Amino acid sequence: MPLKKKPVNGMKDILPSEMQIRDYVTGVIKDTYKSFGFTAIDTPSVEHIENLSNKQGGENEKLIFKILKRGEKLNLETAKSEEDLIDGGLRYDLTVPLVRYYSNHANDLPTPFKALQIGYVWRADRPQRGRYRQFMQCDIDILGDESNMAEIELILATGTTLTKLGFKNFQIRINDRRILGAMAAYSGFAENEYDSVFITLDKMDKIGLDGVSDELKNNGYPQENINKFVSLIGEFAESDIAVKKLKFLTERLKDDLEASVMVNMNEILNSIEAAKANEFAIIFDPTLVRGMSYYTGTIFEVAIPEFGGSCGGGGRYDKMVGNFIGKDVPGIGFSIGFERIILLLMENNFKIPDNAVKKAYLIEKGICGDKLNEIIKKAQDERDQGSQVLVTRLNKNKKFQKEQLNKEGYQEIIEIYI
Repeated sequence: MPLKKKPVNGMKDILPSEMQIRDYVTGVIKDTYKSFGFTAIDTPSVEHIENLSNKQGGENEKLIFKILKRGEKLNLETAKSEEDLIDGGLRYDLTVPLVRYYSNHANDLPTPFKALQIGYVWRADRPQRGRYRQFMQCDIDILGDESNMAEIELILATGTTLTKLGFKNFQIRINDRRILGAMAAYSGFAENEYDSVFITLDKMDKIGLDGVSDELKNNGYPQENINKFVSLIGEFAESDIAVKKLKFLTERLKDDLEASVMVNMNEILNSIEAAKANEFAIIFDPTLVRGMSYYTGTIFEVAIPEFGGSCGGGGRYDKMVGNFIGKDVPGIGFSIGFERIILLLMENNFKIPDNAVKKAYLIEKGICGDKLNEIIKKAQDERDQGSQVLVTRLNKNKKFQKEQLNKEGYQEIIEIYI
């Protein structure tokens, strides 16, 4: 069987030019999040299959890369079901491993616990622009804080990070799953129908309000409920002003929603507006859904115009820790779409801000002994002074070699001959 030089479908090799940008972006993310008090942690790439398949990961649970049992535990002859063959899987996000981590180490962690986690995740998804089967996620989470200070900190930290990376005029859209539930209840849908209704609503950007109505009808829901739901959305969709939307929904949903939910949302919006820079907008969007079924309250999403889709998101998951320890602990997180950000930076020929001098010494093949030692010593002295110095042999095609070094940002290229 011949060996294959291309990577597995949906995964990619990373060339040096992109790797430099990835390292820079990772550094900005870490430094900015740490300035907000988040602490870096790490979790294994492999997670227990029970944790990944607990009906909280939504559609992602259908995309797990599952791992066979090893050694004596794997017995193909006696296996009768998938459970007999599989005991682990590659993590499809960083939230499930974080919750397991917190549940295991809660006694050793501060309250609230502000976690920063950057790592690869895997989903057996259909590859497309900005979407891979192996991709990097960058998450910040706060566990143990039920107040809206957690939402405010996460949104400001994310907005600040994207601004430092040069993005402007992006939006952070915000909603609350409880508002969605109240909208569905007001329209007459049964509670066990909410998730299906929300899946359809989540397509509104693509199919429009009429498309939402048609799909709900095709799914067999009563026309009366559909009309009331679509009419409600149509009425508040006419206004771009958050205060008007909040006031309208507070009045319409007063029998189906606690007033404190709207008060909480208003406080978050006001605090973000007062503190944020002008580079991004905070938008209250009552039609924002987010796919994860583990979300229990506030949800948010990043929209960058250049990409035309979501470039990050998150929300509150106050019930997840309770699945591990039998006692609920408030939790909330925000994930930046790392791969999509890298894609946009690469497409826009992003240049890393770097004040360090980049110098290359190209040494003719025959140079050795004291002269070579002198060059290496000089390069080391320059590195100690903060310069980036490459020492390498001169290629036969020195023109191409120098062109490549220029592309990598080397401002000074010195050829040394015998």
